Amino acid sequence: MESSMLLPFTFRWGLLTPACLAGALVLSSVPAQAATCPAPGQWLEPGGQQLTPDALFSELAERNAVLLGEQHDDADHHLWQLHTLAGLHARRPDMVIALEMLPREAQPALDAWVAGELGEQAFIDQSGWHSAWGFDPALYFPILHFARLHRVPLKAINVTPELRGRLVEEGWEAVPTAERFGITAPAEASAAYRERLAEVYAQHPSRGGEEGLERFIEAQLVWDRAMASGLAEAGKEADLVVGLIGQGHLQYQHGVPHQLSDLGVDNQATLLPWAVGGEACGPPPEGLARAVFAFDDSRHEAMPPMQLGVYTTPHEAGVEVHAILEGSVAEQAGLEAGDIILQAAGESLARPADLTGLIRQQRPGTLLPLVIRRDGDEREVLARFPPRST
Repeated sequence: MESSMLLPFTFRWGLLTPACLAGALVLSSVPAQAATCPAPGQWLEPGGQQLTPDALFSELAERNAVLLGEQHDDADHHLWQLHTLAGLHARRPDMVIALEMLPREAQPALDAWVAGELGEQAFIDQSGWHSAWGFDPALYFPILHFARLHRVPLKAINVTPELRGRLVEEGWEAVPTAERFGITAPAEASAAYRERLAEVYAQHPSRGGEEGLERFIEAQLVWDRAMASGLAEAGKEADLVVGLIGQGHLQYQHGVPHQLSDLGVDNQATLLPWAVGGEACGPPPEGLARAVFAFDDSRHEAMPPMQLGVYTTPHEAGVEVHAILEGSVAEQAGLEAGDIILQAAGESLARPADLTGLIRQQRPGTLLPLVIRRDGDEREVLARFPPRST
């Protein structure tokens, strides 16, 4: 899942976020015969054995932490999360919902939302949603309203890109404990997790080589550790903490679950969405998660979000273009590596997430005016997004 952190350990490609592994490590089922295709609406164990909801939720009610994966821009995933939250709440009403979507600085806005003190737009503004996350808040409001209706505390468990950058660049000891919210250094990544992160890193052009890969992995570990620490802290306030987190951070117990265990929270379970239908008909692989929920992936074609087609990094004046995807909207608009994007749609940019949010609001067949600085000169370019093909 153009939205944060420092080169080269986090790149933003249009709307794909390698650092946010929800999109970069999405798994699809192994093609199989239609007769073996799990039915949508089933809970499955890795390997394909069906679970009854009653038995599964009775088990989950005994956990200290339940982690619900998502692909951030999939509305069905968020509906599944909502229904799962409702089932868990019926058994463990003393619960907390922990959110990857917001850094800890947004906690006052979350508290005010649950207390009924903010409307939707005020919450978006006060939480800094668009700059912190960039995905459409409408996808998350059903869950936010559920929390407010039942007075379930919401906890922000992420950290800002700036803090992630400091921890990687300066090192943990150089950042005072209070400034990193008491978050401790991460446990070492497993060999399997390093291999998966290296695969992600290799998919995107960089100039960092092996050193860049190591920094990329370090950044992911900071991200995982920050969320695990937030989950562990939230779990001290309630019987059950439920985390909503990009699925790439959860698969195979590699990311957040691994860091959570290192913090002493072993009684945890990961649940993931699982696409079935069409060519995606195989059972979930062993070790992927405690259980998956099967979705019908053949009933509609996903409409991918608009993409500019650039890697960006923060810059003191706006957002710096690091690389351009061949054939992309950015290339057709005449953008070049080294350009500094100062404004988009008339709005000044302070971080890559600002650009991401504006692109996500773009509609097919429209123009996005950009003000850029190149070789010291400012100019305007128009990014033309193609219409949807029918």
